[in-house]
Amino acid sequence: MKKLNLIGLIISLFIISNANAQITDAKANETLNKLSAKMKSFVNYKIEFVYTLENKAEKIKQSKNGTAIIKGDKYSLNVSGQRIICDGKTVWTYIPDADEVQINNVNLKDDDALNPSKLFSTYEKNYKAKLIKEVNQAGVLTQIIDLTPIKGKAFFKVRLTIDKTKMQIVSTEIYNKNGSTYMYKVNKFLSNLKISDAEFTFKASDFPGVEINDMR
Repeated sequence: MKKLNLIGLIISLFIISNANAQITDAKANETLNKLSAKMKSFVNYKIEFVYTLENKAEKIKQSKNGTAIIKGDKYSLNVSGQRIICDGKTVWTYIPDADEVQINNVNLKDDDALNPSKLFSTYEKNYKAKLIKEVNQAGVLTQIIDLTPIKGKAFFKVRLTIDKTKMQIVSTEIYNKNGSTYMYKVNKFLSNLKISDAEFTFKASDFPGVEINDMR
């Protein structure tokens, strides 16, 4: 899975709210303020989700289950065996098909880096936000907010569906310029769990025979 496929999920998890009023409408800003405050109040959280890739022109539709665990700048993502783990300084990407793990330093200069603090500090200059509508979905009042990149990216829009009452992400959709759509639908959200920092470090001993590709 390419890094791009995970950006929408990470943005939705770490979305900040202090966007410039000139590029964010008031209603969207109010919702993102509340969402941001709630997310920042958690020591950690775990999300179980379904990831779906769809490209109608290519007649492609694939779905996979995944989990994300976040604690500050640390995170652990697992989608169908592929894992991306970060302890805040180092990123391990495990590719099961190749039985290989790639090791990189966190790149704080990369606006798209999967780093919570970086996304918090760069959101207002990288995206415009707009509240599209409020809609009742199976008895849940949701708000649909679109995020549009200010500068060129491989995707042209990220759509967030937010539970207005719980102030939680229901789903995230990324619209790629190549016609593909990536969706993350949240099935379960848990917060303030007992999570050891060992969760955010790759242990080669747990993967006997794994090929280590240190790219630092």
